[in-house]
Amino acid sequence: MSGEPESLDRALEAALFAAEDALTIDQLASHLGDVDKGAVRDALARLAQFYAPRGINLVERGKRWHFQTAPDCAHLLRKERESLRKLSRAATEVLAIVAYHEPVSRAEIESIRGVQTSGGTLDVLMEAGWVKPAGRREVPGRPVIYATTPEFLRHFGLESRRDLPGIDELRATGMLDPVEEAFAAEMADEADQERPDEA
Repeated sequence: MSGEPESLDRALEAALFAAEDALTIDQLASHLGDVDKGAVRDALARLAQFYAPRGINLVERGKRWHFQTAPDCAHLLRKERESLRKLSRAATEVLAIVAYHEPVSRAEIESIRGVQTSGGTLDVLMEAGWVKPAGRREVPGRPVIYATTPEFLRHFGLESRRDLPGIDELRATGMLDPVEEAFAAEMADEADQERPDEA
């Protein structure tokens, strides 16, 4: 492949357009024949700038790149999208716990929620592509632990888990009643202690 910037930009554009999933810089460099990763980064920056004012944008979510509909055009495609069924309150709570505490086991989810969690709740989140099994906890019984996916970040428009709203942001939106606020404060405090540093 030619080393010309324009040629690399076009090759990346084609690879990203055809990809079923978002791709990392390493995957793109390898896919295009072991192209220099610095050159790939520069080309992605050029493409992101080129597409910024257009109907589709090139974005990075969780260190993976993909095209998405521009936010101001999303309403035009709403009729074309398959609507996901609305998450139950239990599923919403479980998703929040996984996002703020990952990796987390089902027993840990139940301990935080204070009620038993149906296996079907986790199944719904895995079917949506937002939660995945992330191995097993090295304790007796070796329970499965769960984590969020790149699709979770993409769907909610987050670059990383560090972009999850804090207690003050949730309070400002009016999304918390007094009971939920106490619960969210406990979750946020624990998440701040547990959340790993992310690049």
